[in-house]
Order: sequence, then C-alpha cells, then structure tokens
Amino acid sequence: MKKDTIEIPLSKKKMMLKLLGSILFCCIGLWLIIKQPVSSNLFLSNPIVTLLIGCISILFFGIITISILNKFRNSNIGLTINAEGIIDNTSGISGGLILWKDIIDIQKTTVVNQQFLKIITNNPQLYIDKQKSVFKKKAMLLNYKSYGSPIFISANTLQINFDTLYETVLEKYLFYKS
Repeated sequence: MKKDTIEIPLSKKKMMLKLLGSILFCCIGLWLIIKQPVSSNLFLSNPIVTLLIGCISILFFGIITISILNKFRNSNIGLTINAEGIIDNTSGISGGLILWKDIIDIQKTTVVNQQFLKIITNNPQLYIDKQKSVFKKKAMLLNYKSYGSPIFISANTLQINFDTLYETVLEKYLFYKS
C-alpha cells in the first residue's frame, strides 16, 4: 500500500448479516409460491399477487445473495482512495475506478432509509458503459435516471461508519481536486 493510499476493507460481519437477511427473504418468497397463504386482505388473498410477490422476492434477493457470496470469494479491498481516484468495490453494482478529474461533486443522500455517497461525475454515461454486466448497466442507468448519478457508495459493507466515510472521501476529493 502506498503512503497516500487509504484502503477500507469489506466487513465480513456486515456482509454475513445481509446474506442471512437475503436468504430469509428468498425463503419467504419460496413459501409464498409453495404455500399460497390464506389472508383476509383482498389484495394478498389473490393467488396471482402472492405468486408474483414470491417470484419478485426470490429474484431480487437471490441476486443480492449471489452478489454477497461473490464479495466473500473476492479478496479485494472494499474501497481504495488514492491520488488517482476512488476504487469502489462495495456492492454488486460498484463503479470501479472513479477518477478525481471526473468527479464534480460528492453528496450525502438517503435512499429508502439507507445513507449513500452520491458521486456526481462530468460523464456519467462513461461509468455506465464500462460495466460488463447488462444487469449492472441497467441498475446504474436506473440510479442515474432516478437520483442524478449512477455511482453510489455505501458504508453498509465496509469496516467504517458512514459519517467517517463521507468525511474521508470529501477531504481527499478537496485535496486532489485543488
């Protein structure tokens, strides 16, 4: 590790909790498909609705489960901050290397009660296009259309709290941008 490089490792404990939660929701989805629970709620008593909810749950949380399992096998550092930029390996749709010269702003944002660093770049399409997976491209495009940036970094899988992450990244951004 170079002197001016900050490496923030992935938190195996946080990832394990997310993995268990994702598996639980996959099991609930499977239960909805197999059992077709009886409900007094008109909406939830419809077997097509429960089948659809079950399938969506398995698909969505199955993708998250696979993403977390891949992170466990991957020994990469979660987030690296150096003179070149930020190397994001925090999630299934990580931005990879985000160059300081491309970053316009770094903002705190909350999406569904989760705090993120929103990295605003001068060429968001470049970061969408460099994704190899169609799923990752679509997810980043959806982020861009919904929230104004394809790149979001969370502390949820890192061995750091969100406020410290924000302060560290912002400090380095201001240092390297000047």
